[in-house]
Amino acid sequence: MAFPNQTYIRIRNNRTLNVLAMLTRYLIGFAFIPSGLTKLLGNRFTLLTIDTPIGFFFEGLYRTGMYWHFLGLVQVVAAFLLMSQRFATMGAVMFLGILSNVWLITLSMNFGGTWVITSLMMLANLWLIVWDIEKLLPLFLRDNTTYAIPNRKYPSYTSTWIITGYFLFVYCTVSSLLVLIFNIHSLLFSLVQVTVILLSVGITLWLHYKNEKKARHT
Repeated sequence: MAFPNQTYIRIRNNRTLNVLAMLTRYLIGFAFIPSGLTKLLGNRFTLLTIDTPIGFFFEGLYRTGMYWHFLGLVQVVAAFLLMSQRFATMGAVMFLGILSNVWLITLSMNFGGTWVITSLMMLANLWLIVWDIEKLLPLFLRDNTTYAIPNRKYPSYTSTWIITGYFLFVYCTVSSLLVLIFNIHSLLFSLVQVTVILLSVGITLWLHYKNEKKARHT
């Protein structure tokens, strides 16, 4: 069967699923900014003692030093790529490796119910990979194979989504740094964080649908 087939093309042209894909990119990026910065700053990820398997595992990773910082850097870079929308395919591919490791760790070390969350995140990332699979297919072609790039016009991100992605990445990074460096854990600060994020996404959705409605009437 030739790919992409008509089923994939119909799904890819669904405007609601397109918006869901862009929101999923933001969501996965949000999840890894705090944990990535924690490692990048050289902080421990957990307060569990080395008497527990989980504490022993993370303490071993923490004491690697450079590798611990590298893990944090990769997570932050992948979050930026994914939230940028423009480079989201590269971010999704990077997160496939990151989330595969996180998912297997939570399954292997009895993290309680955490495996449910990591499994859902893994499924969400796999969905983003499938969403952009047409961009990735040429990687699997044999050498010297010609590939004609199809001229399609799928619904896609706009400058509004890109700007929002950059803003949210910077805002979440700065907020996380304030928490990590100055140990800010007040309820008010958390409420402000959530409010700014929801307002940003809400305004972006409003502008998105407003522009779509305007385009249909022109």
